[in-house]
Amino acid sequence: MQTDPKDMSRLEKLQSMEAIWEALHNDLGELESPQWHGYELGERQKRIDAGQASFLSLQELKTRR
Repeated sequence: MQTDPKDMSRLEKLQSMEAIWEALHNDLGELESPQWHGYELGERQKRIDAGQASFLSLQELKTRR
């Protein structure tokens, strides 16, 4: 039986999200990162090593919103 989230209370939505997160967490051993993740991490590391990366503090990031 599926329930439309629009028909659920806030508490029911949070409980459903918790149950889904727990189920996903228990299945982590079956999850593989896509190949492009490794590629992207490598590219970012290259930019860092070449001194071409820029970083933001958490406060700077928050002010961008």
